[in-house]
Amino acid sequence: MTKTITSLSTLFFCIVLLVAGNTLLMTLLGVRMTLAEIDTKLIGWVLVCYSLGFVLGSIYCPRIVTRVGHIRSFAVFCALMSMVAIAHPLHLNLVSWALLRFMAGVSMAGLMLVVESWLSTRATNENRGTLFASYQVVFYLASAGGQLLLSFAKPSGTLAFSVASLLLSFALVPLALTRMEAPSIEQGERLSVRELMKVSSLGLVAVTLCGVVISAFNNIGPVYGSLINLDFNQIALFMATTVIAAMLFAWPLGRLSDLFDRRVVLLILSLLAGLSSLITAWWGQSQIVVLFISAEISIGIAAALYPVAVALVNDRLHSNQIVAASSTLLLFYGVGNCIGPILGSTLIASFGPSGLFISIGSCLLLLSAYTYWYIQNSRRIPVEAQETFVTATPTSTQVLVELDPRNEEFVEVGAPDSEPEPESEPIEQNASLTPRNSDLDNSSQPDRT
Repeated sequence: MTKTITSLSTLFFCIVLLVAGNTLLMTLLGVRMTLAEIDTKLIGWVLVCYSLGFVLGSIYCPRIVTRVGHIRSFAVFCALMSMVAIAHPLHLNLVSWALLRFMAGVSMAGLMLVVESWLSTRATNENRGTLFASYQVVFYLASAGGQLLLSFAKPSGTLAFSVASLLLSFALVPLALTRMEAPSIEQGERLSVRELMKVSSLGLVAVTLCGVVISAFNNIGPVYGSLINLDFNQIALFMATTVIAAMLFAWPLGRLSDLFDRRVVLLILSLLAGLSSLITAWWGQSQIVVLFISAEISIGIAAALYPVAVALVNDRLHSNQIVAASSTLLLFYGVGNCIGPILGSTLIASFGPSGLFISIGSCLLLLSAYTYWYIQNSRRIPVEAQETFVTATPTSTQVLVELDPRNEEFVEVGAPDSEPEPESEPIEQNASLTPRNSDLDNSSQPDRT
């Protein structure tokens, strides 16, 4: 296993550079536009273009990579990202910045697609879990590090933009020199929205609202910090600590969802995160200690809700459907990403800086209300029949879904509505490859009425 991780050090190094450079740029832009006294609503519309570009890039970039190859595609996307980063301070124009954000979103989707597809092809059933966990840790730490880089350069100058550009350019070097064989990329299949709604409408709603919450904070959080007069060091620390909190909360909260009914866990966590967000909205501006603690709780828990929601859907699916379902969930998370910055900036314009956490708290409380309704109107899956929780970083491409440890080679089974296989069938003969929910009776299946 150590040998495998060492051989993938090039990919992990590229991920660190890409994520750190992109996170620095994202945080920097919100602060820079606030310093330029641009209307908060307009800031939201500019920043949302990145999410729109990332969603479209995740759909169309596989065609580009397939056509010209991994190395060439990676070089092109890296060059574009570096150019975008260094082009921002040349002229502060909202239309051009919106276009640059869109280009950055498309390019970042292409870059993550290349790196993650390479990583995915090195996964086996023996090392899949370790690789997936390593990726999550590297991603979170790189994101936190990118936030902290803001404290080393004033956003009003060009140095921070140059640092982001250098990081993104440097990411081109390791992969361009790699001797690893380029993998193949297949366009991911998606489970239809109608099918997912029948399986678990709660999972679909939760993923979408998580996208709204996380995107609102990641994009408008630096704007909020500037509006309440935090200095650059405090803004960088404020954004970085929430990323660390998300990483620290992910496993224990996921483990909690393994021990109890996931619907109840989702209800309690969304309610707790929503109330914590409202506390931040009311007292965060006047008490910096309250701001940091309550924001870390609300955003840290909110980030953990995404993998819980995915696990909730997977509990009601067969193993041969997980990739298609996860691809659709990522698409809806991307839709939520497009809504978040607009919603957060609009409420800031209406209610002042606290509007950001009012929007976040409202989304989380809406999720808790819908979860309560869903619990009352759906059938429960026994805890012992739930799929094992696996933490997940949604801000990636659908290619990484194949690295999920739950995607091992399972025996093929029928559709979710088919009758369970008899005990004499091969499924039961190979207990180590038993697919999820194949041994459940009809009473534990979701209510599809």
